[in-house]
Amino acid sequence: MAPTLMTRAAKLTRIGYLGALVLLLIAPLLGLYPVFLMQLLCFALFACAFNLLLGFTGLLSFGHAAFFGGAAYVCGWFLTAQHWPPEWGILAGVAVAALLGLLMGLLAIRRQGIYFAMITLALAQMVYFVCLQAPFTGGEDGLQGVPRGTLFGVLSLRSDWAMYYFVAVVFVLSFLLISRIVHSPYGQVLKMIRENEPRAISLGYQVDRYKLLAFVLSAALSGLAGSLKTVVMGFASLDGAHWATSGEVILMTLVGGVGTFFGPVLGSGIVVALQNQLADKVGAWVTVIIGVIFVLCVLTFRRGIVGEVLAYFERRRRLATDAAPVQ
Repeated sequence: MAPTLMTRAAKLTRIGYLGALVLLLIAPLLGLYPVFLMQLLCFALFACAFNLLLGFTGLLSFGHAAFFGGAAYVCGWFLTAQHWPPEWGILAGVAVAALLGLLMGLLAIRRQGIYFAMITLALAQMVYFVCLQAPFTGGEDGLQGVPRGTLFGVLSLRSDWAMYYFVAVVFVLSFLLISRIVHSPYGQVLKMIRENEPRAISLGYQVDRYKLLAFVLSAALSGLAGSLKTVVMGFASLDGAHWATSGEVILMTLVGGVGTFFGPVLGSGIVVALQNQLADKVGAWVTVIIGVIFVLCVLTFRRGIVGEVLAYFERRRRLATDAAPVQ
């Protein structure tokens, strides 16, 4: 019976991913606003990148907005001032985010727990100050009028439809990359570090190097999300580099389910949808409402929504295993 439950859970997982892919393809046909969908995908990618660090490595960063917002400014500046094509502007944002991740990681990675979190927050605030004061960022006004341009000199991204499917493809490829990283031997070491770091050290693994690489990968993917958002929205603002954005991505990951693949996607969808639907109706109270929802989720779904669903199937599997007759 236990193998049957495991097979059923695996089938449901595959069906769920297939359904999500189909929904991703037909979403614009359902009357949903393409720009909203693209914004959702950008934040979903941001949350998945953050989950790679928190959910699979066990490192809580309060400074991921530095990579998201910093890459957004870099991409926007290259597209507006240097007139680069979108693919090169996005790659520039990713490269700068990865470099920032390397520098911040080298300073923070030797600390753990709250000390690691506070160091990342302090460094991220320094990046925010640079974004506020640097002459090429536009200060409080941000970078405006960022062109979408033409992808590879062939595909114009001025159309929302073309832009949406480009963002969707990048999101799917990034999601698959994260899945491949987690399921690789390197990913298994990350999980071991998360569960029992002293044991990993005793087995001869250079833990700091593994964590640093995870930090850089997470930063680069966060930069990809920020660069895509700049191209989609046509501007880069200080909000992307603000500490509140770091808090939002933590909220998205926790609500959906830390350490799950689909959890951050679901969590980002809930948060972004609430922000878009309630912002015009309740104004600043939307932050309070999201905070209440977060508290309720923490109290009732401690593993997050997807985490609780997976835990339910795991409990059923264990009950079936215990009830199975001994051969």
